[in-house]
Amino acid sequence: MPIYDQSKHVQNDYSIEELIQSANEMRGLNEIALYAAGSGHSGGTLGVMDISAVLYLKIARHCPSEPSWPDRDRIIWSAGHKAPALYTSLAYAGYFPKEQLARLRMLGSPLQGHPHWRDLPGVEMSAGSLGQGLSVGVGMALAAKLDNKDHRVFVISSDGEHQEGSHWEAVMSAAHHKLSNLIQIIDKNELQIDGPISEVMQIDPLIEKYRSFGWEVISVDGHNIASLVEKLDIARNQTDSDQPIALICHTIKGRGVSFMENALGWHGKAPNETELLALLEELNLDMAPLARSMKEERQSLEAEIDNKLKSETPKFSSNYWWNQSEQMQAKMESTKLGFGRALEKYGDDERIVCIGADISDSISISSFYKNHPERKDRFISIGIAEQNGTTVATGLAREGKIPVFGTYGVFASARNLDQLRVSVCYANLNVLVVGAHGGVSVGPDGATHQELESFFQITGLPNMHFGCPSDSIETEKMTHALLFDIVGPKYLRFAREATPIVSSENSPFEFGVANIYRFRNSSDNFKDAFEIKLSSEYDNENEQLTIISCGPELAEALRAAYILKIEKGIETRVINMHTLKPLDRQAIIRAAGETINIITAEEHQVGGLGNQVAGIIATERRLDKSEIKLDMIGVEDRFGESGKPWQLIRHFGLSAEHIAARAIRLLDL
Repeated sequence: MPIYDQSKHVQNDYSIEELIQSANEMRGLNEIALYAAGSGHSGGTLGVMDISAVLYLKIARHCPSEPSWPDRDRIIWSAGHKAPALYTSLAYAGYFPKEQLARLRMLGSPLQGHPHWRDLPGVEMSAGSLGQGLSVGVGMALAAKLDNKDHRVFVISSDGEHQEGSHWEAVMSAAHHKLSNLIQIIDKNELQIDGPISEVMQIDPLIEKYRSFGWEVISVDGHNIASLVEKLDIARNQTDSDQPIALICHTIKGRGVSFMENALGWHGKAPNETELLALLEELNLDMAPLARSMKEERQSLEAEIDNKLKSETPKFSSNYWWNQSEQMQAKMESTKLGFGRALEKYGDDERIVCIGADISDSISISSFYKNHPERKDRFISIGIAEQNGTTVATGLAREGKIPVFGTYGVFASARNLDQLRVSVCYANLNVLVVGAHGGVSVGPDGATHQELESFFQITGLPNMHFGCPSDSIETEKMTHALLFDIVGPKYLRFAREATPIVSSENSPFEFGVANIYRFRNSSDNFKDAFEIKLSSEYDNENEQLTIISCGPELAEALRAAYILKIEKGIETRVINMHTLKPLDRQAIIRAAGETINIITAEEHQVGGLGNQVAGIIATERRLDKSEIKLDMIGVEDRFGESGKPWQLIRHFGLSAEHIAARAIRLLDL
């Protein structure tokens, strides 16, 4: 079926030769968009592009001028990280001008790092967490059956997400309900982030598995345009079967670019200028001028965004932003590196077993074995299967091991919440679960990958211990404590972006006991401007304000204390509440009674930390007659979005300037 115009007449019906040329151009434009954005997924988008071109330009029934046309075919991208291929296809089909691809992953752009159906017409469903799209397709296909509609539901899935148990629930459900209007297109490129699928977690024999579940299976070369047209046309127009159809497309990750084909490093990487020009030459595309113009447009738009964010940031007499003056310089390092260092340093303990979930380098859990090959047999890959990883860890713990299971925070705290609740916490077993990439600082990956809810989810679990360290040094100390000092369920949250180091090797640290930071004097090094003590050893200094924070947001709280002292002479007690469960109750009670004014600051949905602090204050009878004033800073009950990490800190009102301005209002100054 060709693309329809608004009158539902044929707008354009591509020939095989035109599809081949279009797919080639789409590859070039896709990579230009990634180059302009400076981030994104090259390998998978190049590999799926032939399929996408055939589907959007030839097979699927849809109408770009009327994206919500009721009789359109539905196309769901379960593999949401391949969003650039989706956006490129929509642009080529006429949903929006191709030049708008320059806005990929930009703050405020509808072209989010992972697709969001409410932002962009033509996107049927939001995606990002693997293994969910086929279930959505089952629901849409069921609705079509109930309404006696003859449109088709296409689901584009990856081979790696077949490691998610939820995907197989959908496979079983589709066959049981005889959804012959459901066509799953499987992009089978045989690679995932940690390596070949056959080595990480084997999914074959896929054809036999689908047939055993009651599906019709068609196998095709995913780069043979003519064959794709033939097989997809058969699948779309089949009427004499009650089986859902699985079209297994054998593809090459990075197809069309020699240095990207079957290369693991190109999963989540964008080309630089040299690489872009080389790949455009390989594709025989004269798109270098377009690449320059899109990059220039991107830079101009980014400058506008930065200026807008700066104009909306509260102003003070000086620019206190990070490393903008000769004094108060801060070294930046990702907290995840502290986690990796701890695993490398203490991994000789034979009880420690690390469990990888396909993002091992990304979260630094691979540091456990990279320089210690003798430990490799204690590194267990479970693939893209967070629920399985959590319960495998439970079994290991039951046998006396110290399992460490790590993945992105959005999956570590939510996808497997029931497994954490029942298998880990109810059983009260010694399992360390690591939630990496917490907060909005994940940046351009967007809302689906920005974990902003774990404080609610994890602290609500009985028997759980929860640590949220402020910098890479504290992350290393926290990891050691959770490995050896804390026995029972435990959760570690840390960030992705390089953030300020605000402590040192000599800084005091004790799990469950907060640290008190006090600004003393401006210094060449930011961290040296503060004195740090355990809350149990701190004497009241009659401060006017307390800021309670945790994680990398602590650095913003400290910078706010610095601003308040320089600008208003305000003395501020900053509490590093690095342990979220159990909270240091006495540190909170003392701060409330001694300083009266309290602000909580969290790179999280507002209240994750703040509500716990408020609850302690409200239930402490010694404070009943105190006129305590409390304010909370965090993300205001919304999802994140794509953008540069530090743009998002400003955008969501989490910067030190926002904290200081709120403090000034709280103090009625």
